[in-house]
Amino acid sequence: MHPFLADDFLFDWSSLKPEHVEPDIREALRRARANVDAFKQTKAADLTYAQVLLGFEATTKDLSRSWGLVSHLDSVLNSPELRKAYNAMMPEVTAFFTSLTLDPELWAVFKAYAATADAKALAGVRRRFLEETMADFEENGADLPAEGKTRLATLNAQLAEKTQKYSENVLDSTNAWELFIDDEKRLSGLPAGALAAAKQSATAKGKPEAWRLTLQSPSVIPVLQYADDEDLRRQCWEGLGQVGLKDAWDNTALVGEILALRHEKARLLGKKHFADFTTARRMARTGDTALKFIEDIGLRIRPKFQAEGVELEQYRAAKAGDALRSLHPWEFGYWSEKMRREKYDFDDEALRPWFPVDGVIAGMFRLFGGLFGIQVVARDTYHVDQATGAKTVVRAAEPRVEVAPICVWHSEVRFYEVRDGGRLLGSFYTDWFPRESKRGGAWMNFFRTGGPRPDGSFAPHLGLMCGNFTPPVAGKEALLNHDEVTTVFHEFGHLLHHLLSEVEVESLSGVRVAWDFVELPSQILENWCWEEESLAVFARHHETGAPLPSDLLAKLDAAANFRAASTCMRQLAFSKLDLDLHIRAEELRGRDLDSHWNEDFADWQARTTRRGPAMARRFNHLFSDATGYAAGYYSYKWAEALEADAFTRFLKEGVLNPKVGRELRAKVLSKGNSEPAEKLFRDFMGRDLDPEALLERDGLA
Repeated sequence: MHPFLADDFLFDWSSLKPEHVEPDIREALRRARANVDAFKQTKAADLTYAQVLLGFEATTKDLSRSWGLVSHLDSVLNSPELRKAYNAMMPEVTAFFTSLTLDPELWAVFKAYAATADAKALAGVRRRFLEETMADFEENGADLPAEGKTRLATLNAQLAEKTQKYSENVLDSTNAWELFIDDEKRLSGLPAGALAAAKQSATAKGKPEAWRLTLQSPSVIPVLQYADDEDLRRQCWEGLGQVGLKDAWDNTALVGEILALRHEKARLLGKKHFADFTTARRMARTGDTALKFIEDIGLRIRPKFQAEGVELEQYRAAKAGDALRSLHPWEFGYWSEKMRREKYDFDDEALRPWFPVDGVIAGMFRLFGGLFGIQVVARDTYHVDQATGAKTVVRAAEPRVEVAPICVWHSEVRFYEVRDGGRLLGSFYTDWFPRESKRGGAWMNFFRTGGPRPDGSFAPHLGLMCGNFTPPVAGKEALLNHDEVTTVFHEFGHLLHHLLSEVEVESLSGVRVAWDFVELPSQILENWCWEEESLAVFARHHETGAPLPSDLLAKLDAAANFRAASTCMRQLAFSKLDLDLHIRAEELRGRDLDSHWNEDFADWQARTTRRGPAMARRFNHLFSDATGYAAGYYSYKWAEALEADAFTRFLKEGVLNPKVGRELRAKVLSKGNSEPAEKLFRDFMGRDLDPEALLERDGLA
């Protein structure tokens, strides 16, 4: 009757249709409200850990799980019908979750329990569960007066609505742009794989005689990096600038509205600004601390950043045979690639044959299986076409489990299990290639949180990884570039943080950690994409199985820090933009987005002949979620400092050392939020952070 509410471990994706969203979510809301009402009647004699903390956690499980499925499908199979159903229910779901921490009767139960002997006797993870729950209520308005609670509920509802619209505008304006090329000469310089993908894309659109370019990364990035036709690069650069700006998809007003709502929310909750609200329980603690961290790195690397800019300008002038000048914005990727190839005899495209997607993933599983003491096995999958009812079964790659196939949401989705000997730790889906119904970027998420249960059993976890990588062409296996490989490893780090969790409390499990710590497990795994010993495990030629040749490996290593200051400054600029918008929201109200980005951030960007539209209009990390990475984009750099330091243990004790790998699993990956992030880092390293490790690794110290 209610497919989104089925409580099986795995989901029948073929039954999860847009027409079920509204009735199923309404039923989930009804159950959640009934559970919460019953919880509020908790008597004094029942004020126990199991009844209060675990009991409350269980009240909304059906709703959280079913709404999570709807949100996931909105990300990977967006359609007019699903979008309509999602937007119809989102205000009600948002209002319900907002109401929990604003409910005085609920809050009274928790305060009464916190005063009991049972609560005061809690220790370890159970003590932290109580403290974090109380902090959640306080942070989200439990002590506000009635009128404040009413206003906060309104703000949260408006933020959910406006950030969803922002996300839709980015997706729709990305999909709206396409460029058909009839003359192959205009595509001179493009790698063979990019040409084949463009031909396949055009054929799918009914124009087999042409080549089709889109703003999806696997299509547009090769153009900006390799195309000899400057006008073609300009067109693509201008196309990217129109995302979130053009026509009905203009996000300009939405950015201002979202910032204003967030600022009002922070002030209502007693904070100076939204950055202080988001960082209060993170490692940074304040927006000013996060900003100082970003600005200090920027100050230190600016001389090298400026020198790299001059060097590239001189290189272009010399190669083009004309006067020295600033570069056009569509020239940076092109001339950087030319310079890197000449300086290091290195071509990123030359690595693709050694990075077949299936081989990379299988090798990654073996690599971290050895390090962390786990085994990853595949299962067969099947997909049912909702239009025709046709069923497609895909046999999994080895090692696989000989059991019934698993239903998936798209024919390209694969499914795996993670085991530790005889114990099933969890399972996960992967969905790696772009399509118009899927949002851009790469991400990890989860459907179920398992872990130790009171009866001594272990419930498995369930997660997923998605990306938008170079797709397979003409039935051949997709070949990744090195950046795509590091992204696979990055998302697998997030996934392992979820799947390897041994925390008994779901609310403290896996990736539910301080936001500026959550990228440590993901970013540290990227290091294995650069080391000779680990590359030997997964970098194998797609036809011969031969390892990456030593000469290519040497070139990859030599080019590792090419224009490192420019790469770093780009990340810092986005982080500073984020913090600036959220710290100075009042001061910047009404400020033109383009002037703010191009004038206020001139020192954080390379010199160029033409400034582009503001990044804020298409910055999904900041504006496609009520909070998301808002006032938290600095977390990438913050966690990068942590992981660069943590990886020094592997460099000293062995890149493939299982003893260190097991320690990382036991002291970080399995711990979730059961202890403060600072303590987890200290337990693994035996000391506090060495902030120099990051700049030293990147050659910027």
